[in-house]
Formats: sequence, structure tokens, C-alpha cells
Amino acid sequence: MSVDLRATACEWRACGRPAVVVEVVAHKGSVPRETGTRMLVAADEVIGTIGGGHLELKAIAQARELLGLRGATVREQEVALGPSLGQCCGGALTLRYTPLADTAPQAWAGPSPRFFLQLYGAGHVGRAIVALLAGVPCYVQWVDERESEFPGGAAHPQHIERVCVEPVEAEVAVAPPGAFYLVLTHSHDLDLALAHAILARGDFGFFGLIGSKTKRARFERRLAERGIASETLARMTCPIGVPGIGGKEPEVIAVAVVAQLLQAAGRRAG
Repeated sequence: MSVDLRATACEWRACGRPAVVVEVVAHKGSVPRETGTRMLVAADEVIGTIGGGHLELKAIAQARELLGLRGATVREQEVALGPSLGQCCGGALTLRYTPLADTAPQAWAGPSPRFFLQLYGAGHVGRAIVALLAGVPCYVQWVDERESEFPGGAAHPQHIERVCVEPVEAEVAVAPPGAFYLVLTHSHDLDLALAHAILARGDFGFFGLIGSKTKRARFERRLAERGIASETLARMTCPIGVPGIGGKEPEVIAVAVVAQLLQAAGRRAG
């Protein structure tokens, strides 16, 4: 479920906007999205996805047909993806169509966060990473001592919290065990202080530090002088980002880094 779908459904229901909730209520085999996935369909707008393709086009058409009926009630539809839609997934699922007015979206379970991340730095790369994480089920504390560096304009989703505090390294202690950390501030001295706090704590699930191999070597030497063990230093990821993605544009770096966070979360879940 999109991280904003529940809030949108609550808003639409409160203002009486006609819509239908399409939900995957059962599945077996290979399917585009699994049980619990929802999509919100109005006459002129669709929020969320149940997997795209022919399945979703048919579901949207069914939902809009239901919208046009007076006194419409809940419908269920069993779909075998191969025989009925010609999709190569081969699985089967059951879709439920419910008028939004007959649902309680505030009671929907939200998606489980894939990770808790403390992201230090509101510069160009930090902003690009946050933009990508806006659509990922996770929880982010975005930390910078400079309020002016956080972008203005539209508010971020509820799962992204801006934290403007000084000294920023004190925030390391409030993260839960197994938290992910990304350090990409405007200052090498601040990066070093944060790295020391994270490594001294030791219970991180992932720690990424922006920089080159040369920066890593210098930091390892200085952190070792401060008492950080070599096996703990080896768990620091620097440079950051999955290998094989070239380019130093903030948006390119962000794609590589978010992919790395998702890989790390997948390994922990496995």
C-alpha cells in the first residue's frame, strides 16, 4: 500500500468524494501484488496500484462501473492471471471492490517500515535521497543543524521527520537498536564526530558515510586512534551506493544509495 493511500482515503471520505477501494484479499502463486494491497479509484483519479498492467486496467474499469451504480455494494472477483488476462505471472487472486463510503480507512494497517534511518545532512544529496524515500515504507529522521538547508514548499510525508538540533551527534543515541545511518554533512569534522558516535554505539544495522576511499582511510586511522575496533570499522560503508552506477549527480548518487539501503534491509529481513 502506498504510504499516503490511507491519508488520501480519509480525506476523500471526509469530504464525501465518491470512490471505490480495490483490495487484494487473497492470492496464490506468482502475482504482481500480494494480499492487503489497496488502490483507490475515483471517476477521474487513481491512487495506489495493485500491480499495473492488464489486471489493473480491468480493475479500474470494474471500480468505475460500480461507481456509476446507485446503492452499490461490495463485490468480489476471482482472477486467474494467465487464463483470464494472459499475464505471465501465472498466479491467481481475489479482488474486493468496496465503496469508500462503506469503509473505515483510518483502521487500515499501514505498511511495515523496511528500516529506521537517521539521515544526517540536508544538502543536495540528502535532499535527493529524501525525495526517493518519500515513496518507500520506512521511517526517516532527517537531521541537520541548519534550518535554512531544509527545502521549503510542499510538506514531506509523515514518515519523514525533520530534526533541526545542535549538536547533531547527540541524536545518534536516540535511534533504536538496528537503526540505519547515513552521514553526508557539510563538514568533515562533523562527519567524523557522527561516525565516532555511531561506531562507538555499535548496534547499527547499516552505516554509510559519503566520501572517497581516501576519506575512508583517513577516518579509519583517526577513529582507530579514538578506540574504535578494526572489526567495527570494517562494518562502515564508505564510499556509499551500490557499485556499478557511475555519475556524481545528487540524483544518481541517491538512486545508488537507496538501492543499497533496500539491499541491507532485505538481508536483515532474510
